Amino acid sequence: MTELSSPNASFQTAVASLPVALQPRVEHHWRDYLDALQRGRDASLPPQLQMPGVLMALARVWGCSDFVAQACCRHPQMLADLLDSGDLDRPYEEGTYQRALSGWTEECLDDASLGTKLRQFRRREMVRIAWRDLAGWAELDETLAELSALARACIDVALDRLYQWHCRDFGVPHGGFSGEPQHLVVLGMGKLGANELNFSSDIDLIFAYPEDGETRGGRSRTNQEFFIRLGQRLIAALDQQTGDGFVFRVDMRLRPFGDAGPLVASFSAVESYYQSHGREWERYALIKAAVVAGDSRAGAELLATLRPFIYRRYLDYGAFESLREMKEMIRQQVARKGMEDNIKLGAGGIREVEFIGQAFQLIRGGREPALQARGIRTILRYLGAHDYLPSYVSEALDRAYLFLRRAENRIQALADQQTHDLPTDLCDRQRIALAMGFDDWDEFEAQLRHHMSTVHDHFEQVFSAPQREQAAQQGSLFDVVWAGADGAVDILRGQGFDDPEAAVAVLDGLRNSRRYQNLMPQPRERLDRLMPLLLGAVAAVANASQTLQRIVALLEAVVRRSAYLALLVENPMALSQLVKLCAASAWIATHLARYPLLLDELLDPRTLYVPLNRADLEANLTQMLARVAGDEEQVLDVLRQFKQAQVLRVAAADISGVYPLMQVSDHLTEIAEVLVQQSVAIACDHLVARHGRPQGDKAGEEPGFIVVAYGKMGGIELGYGSDLDLVFLHGDEGRGAVTDGERPIDNAVFFARLGQRIIHTMTAHTPAGMLYEIDSRLRPSGAAGMLVSSMSAFHTYQKDEAWTWEHQALVRARVVAGDEGLVQQFLTIRSEVLSAQRDPAALRSEVVAMRHKMREQLNRAQDGEFDLKQGHGGIADIEFMVQYSILRWAHDHPALLDWSDNIRQLDTLAGEGLMAAADAQTLADAYRTYRAATHRLALQDAKAVVPEADFKPTREAVVRLWRDLMEPVQ
Repeated sequence: MTELSSPNASFQTAVASLPVALQPRVEHHWRDYLDALQRGRDASLPPQLQMPGVLMALARVWGCSDFVAQACCRHPQMLADLLDSGDLDRPYEEGTYQRALSGWTEECLDDASLGTKLRQFRRREMVRIAWRDLAGWAELDETLAELSALARACIDVALDRLYQWHCRDFGVPHGGFSGEPQHLVVLGMGKLGANELNFSSDIDLIFAYPEDGETRGGRSRTNQEFFIRLGQRLIAALDQQTGDGFVFRVDMRLRPFGDAGPLVASFSAVESYYQSHGREWERYALIKAAVVAGDSRAGAELLATLRPFIYRRYLDYGAFESLREMKEMIRQQVARKGMEDNIKLGAGGIREVEFIGQAFQLIRGGREPALQARGIRTILRYLGAHDYLPSYVSEALDRAYLFLRRAENRIQALADQQTHDLPTDLCDRQRIALAMGFDDWDEFEAQLRHHMSTVHDHFEQVFSAPQREQAAQQGSLFDVVWAGADGAVDILRGQGFDDPEAAVAVLDGLRNSRRYQNLMPQPRERLDRLMPLLLGAVAAVANASQTLQRIVALLEAVVRRSAYLALLVENPMALSQLVKLCAASAWIATHLARYPLLLDELLDPRTLYVPLNRADLEANLTQMLARVAGDEEQVLDVLRQFKQAQVLRVAAADISGVYPLMQVSDHLTEIAEVLVQQSVAIACDHLVARHGRPQGDKAGEEPGFIVVAYGKMGGIELGYGSDLDLVFLHGDEGRGAVTDGERPIDNAVFFARLGQRIIHTMTAHTPAGMLYEIDSRLRPSGAAGMLVSSMSAFHTYQKDEAWTWEHQALVRARVVAGDEGLVQQFLTIRSEVLSAQRDPAALRSEVVAMRHKMREQLNRAQDGEFDLKQGHGGIADIEFMVQYSILRWAHDHPALLDWSDNIRQLDTLAGEGLMAAADAQTLADAYRTYRAATHRLALQDAKAVVPEADFKPTREAVVRLWRDLMEPVQ
């Protein structure tokens, strides 16, 4: 320590660096500090205060904060300790506060001594944090995290001491059901829960305990009585104002039932409250909830039970509505109390940034766990990275948030007061400008207003209600129609409805239905707001009445889950795309009604009409599955949501004419392949975790497994709603090898279970529907055979036992998933089987007989109709001609086996000189024409049966070629 003297030259230099208005105040604090040292036992100056750099920081910090200056003057030893320990110079490691405070309070024997120690510790650490922040030695994220860590340590250490003393007096609380000792769980809400605590913030807490029961080993109390008293002691230890100040102001009003509810409740009571009484603003409050003290394991279980209340599994666009209402209440409060200069609650303030992030969390958090993060900056970055906000918007909001939070901390650090209002005192304004790095207040305020204006503009865009403007423009025209007033038919006719009487009947049916009459107030209000908007949008399409009928059927399916209605009310773009798609396709309308989660896909036309390529499909699905890793039920849902969304994209592109037929089938087939491959991986991981991996003859060698696709998937010709014909094969040859896990099983058993698991993964019905129907009857011996065959058994069956129709099916077979080594084995077997020498006449006879049998059993056409698939001259005739040709000539023309799809097989037949080029072209054109028609009919939910006159020339050409090739005149 250095002897005291009058302010030295270094100090004078440091003070001179400050704005003139602040210099007298800092000099006054310095004299008070020297006087305090003089009165102390050690009347000397800490040597660090002779260092120009430290003095410059001291002058700046004291100039910006009376709280820090006065604390140093009243407790000069505290400043010396901070300087000597080096704590001012470094950020703390995780756990530092906890360890330091535990030692600090170790000798406390009662509540009074504990309270004193807590307040002394808090004062020291708040001075340290404020000093580092104001001196520019710490970034904002560090400051907020350390303020939060300090609060958590104070709560947890205090609770630990008080719990021990409480158990000494009343016994240890035990669960009535489990018999286990019970501990209090303290949930931190708001900024504390998110590790974003500001400098002089309240801490919002909720207390809970796992089970009801009684204490043992002392004066018996119910668990609730025990924990209520313990909670009261904890609040007093933290919140009570004493000669040493307070630790943190505690606010308990966010607990169930608020001030009217018990201070502490059991987990079951808390869960019951939110299920039965929870309100929208409480969902918002719980977003940031975290266990900050007490039993962390039990607290995590409590939060897990509350997660479904906070985050809906569907897209909850009703959050916009409720947050908009909350913001309007805040706006009125701000205006009433004259708080326009409040940087938290005012227009463009901190709360608006938080509302933007938390709106997306409430809407999408149930489907995207990454949005369940508590920190707002993490959320803003995610929204920008995933295009929920333009990247420049998320970056601008993040910059504004940083600026506003710095300003908030520095306003509060002036005097350790909880305020968010800009100061009016000229000297305080100069101090804030200095703390924020500006030369004067005007420069600071200009930047502040810029950031707040930016925030408010983006807030208004996110929370704007264009539907209100649209309704105002349309006046009450469609409101009258929806209300069922006289003249509705004439109004709709005047607005362009093609069949206004039918449209009115549809509206009357909905309005008079029991489903509508029994709606709760909120969904009914949302539907009442939506219907006039819907009528306005539907009026613009040619088949308005039919489109209205399709959409009303969809609304009837989702009306009780009114968040979907909110999505359409809140997003005019989604409503317009819904009308466009339903006008074009009954199948899409039915698809959306069955899977309303897909309404989210309508929000962005830039992606709606652009199916993903193979690489993007794989990356997108991998990303979606990573979000729900470990949750089997959600994994199944994600697979289904992915499929339905991607198929919707293909259908949207299809009806808009963006893609031709072949590309539509390619996309649908790629979607199925990606899902089969992922289902195989999921099923394999599940079994390997239980039993280990199958072992081959050599160490480290695995037998392998493949999935072979037949039919439309094998031929790369999937349509909407196609099932998948799959056969499972493995490379184990029955030598008794087993898996290498802790619970080993025979390889053959492993592969049998793998096949069963794949089918379960793809066919299980979940709330998101089913992935695909799987038909595995094309396996060796059909339904009577093993679900999964070895490669050698498959080879033997195909060579010695398979029927001709099974070899026809093999023509369209290809591997879609599995081990690359087995792929080559399969191709070798396929080539060998299909290349076998066959008697042409016998082969033709068998193929024709099978075709006649199929036509008799499967042709759905009535008199005057033509079945595009099974009718004579239709799709199946073309496929049988191609399959017959390949089986007849593959022995001498191995190129015929290069492809599994009809079009390229026809090209190869022509290229090998086995079919006239004109005939091959005729069949290929007919095949494309028929399949395009089946796609169009599928999109209208219609059977692939047309009037006999349709496609007559095409059909006659196919029939002629059939007779020439398959039934030649002898």
